[in-house]
Amino acid sequence: MSLHSDPGRILSGMRPTGRLHLGHYHGVLKNWAVLQEQAECFFFVADWHALTTHYEEPGVMDENVWEMLIDWLAAGVDPDRATLFIQSRVPQHAELHLLLSMVTPLGWLMRVPSFKDQQQKLNDRDLATYGFLGYPLLQSADILMYRATGVPVGEDQVPHVELTREIARRFNHIFGRDGAFEEKAADALTRMGKKPAKEFLRLRREWLQDGVGSARERALTALSASGNLGNEDRERLMGYLDGGGREILPEPGALLTPAAKMPGLDGQKMSKSYNNTIQMRDDPERIRTRLMAMPTDPARQRRHDPGDPEKCPVWDLHQVYTQKTQREELAEGCKSAGIGCVDCKKPLLETILEEQSVLRARARPFEENPQQVREIIESGCERAKVVADETMREVRAVVGTLYE
Repeated sequence: MSLHSDPGRILSGMRPTGRLHLGHYHGVLKNWAVLQEQAECFFFVADWHALTTHYEEPGVMDENVWEMLIDWLAAGVDPDRATLFIQSRVPQHAELHLLLSMVTPLGWLMRVPSFKDQQQKLNDRDLATYGFLGYPLLQSADILMYRATGVPVGEDQVPHVELTREIARRFNHIFGRDGAFEEKAADALTRMGKKPAKEFLRLRREWLQDGVGSARERALTALSASGNLGNEDRERLMGYLDGGGREILPEPGALLTPAAKMPGLDGQKMSKSYNNTIQMRDDPERIRTRLMAMPTDPARQRRHDPGDPEKCPVWDLHQVYTQKTQREELAEGCKSAGIGCVDCKKPLLETILEEQSVLRARARPFEENPQQVREIIESGCERAKVVADETMREVRAVVGTLYE
């Protein structure tokens, strides 16, 4: 699904890490401000997700949540156009996560690419916890709770949306089918033939229990190749393989966002862990000092030395902030030594300071009146609960826990 198709209802969240930097602004928040004009949007503070990896730091959560929300509002995220809420204030998320965990194969969670990747990156933390293993399932609950049709993600997060689709498909298969579904599937298998049916069941077990994607593909190929099955039998066995029945939880689509690698002050990706960030509401003097001290092309030891913009970290920031015509002039000046590095940095500094001025002006009313932010969230949480209640009433009914 692309950003240009009808997105319907959008769900996206962010872990509370405190004040946000320009990487968050250009990579996520500017996109949210566009999406809220195109669709019904739910944007949430993923505080439970923060605990999956930073459960030993509960003391910083409160301040981080409110500082991050002010940055959202400063970026143009509008509470009149989008629903803003805090995950833990809508406890239905925990209930849906629990119910989904009853039917989600363990192998599906263990094959999520970020599981081992994050364990390696955060090897200084004890992540041998159920919460860490289950956080992709909590993400799925977040998405499925609002029956989101689109989830804005980068390429690296697409597997999480695919997992959510598989979980929705399995949930619908188990709880949305008619009473005779298993019996009819068994009849269809007999028409497939003894040996092909046995192989199909083996592949189905590999897919459902171990999450082996290739097993699913081979099972589908076997169904397509079978000359003994009619269309109705084939469709029923496709449902038996990994879904089917009534759609209770719709499958979401991934909204691929434009790749936005915001360069930091050292040329690496902007990240708090690298200490190379410019905050969205940073101190102007700090920005000036750090930007003017940025490293440039090592070949330019003296003012009259020609340089290569492609080897200069400052040039990466120009790609984000500077118009093409001006970039061409600066590149020519660098290559010919017609301008010095300070001359190259000055227009960039002016543009960033201008952007910062707008962000600080938008944030000021909320900084001066924190209660306004809390009222916005209180209202957003109530709106989110209404939708969550609708979903959970149907979920409880099909899993058998709606007692009336």
